[in-house]
Amino acid sequence: MGLVTGILTLPLAPVRGTAWVLDQVLLAAEREYYDPEPVRRRLAELVDDFERSRIDAEEFDRREDELLDRLDEIEAYRRRPPGNGS
Repeated sequence: MGLVTGILTLPLAPVRGTAWVLDQVLLAAEREYYDPEPVRRRLAELVDDFERSRIDAEEFDRREDELLDRLDEIEAYRRRPPGNGS
């Protein structure tokens, strides 16, 4: 970026800065949302709860299905080609 271009686009600097910050927040949120470790941890806790008879088989099956569906969603996200926004 040349000096003249820098001077002419200076009023847009706050917009560019805000867009960058929002992009960083979005990336951090995506990393957290698509992290499989919390789901795996909840799955292990669920198995423990079932084995200790804290929940019945019906509740275990329902919650296990939800967690496994979530893991499938995470895996599908991780397999998608880079740059594919959907």
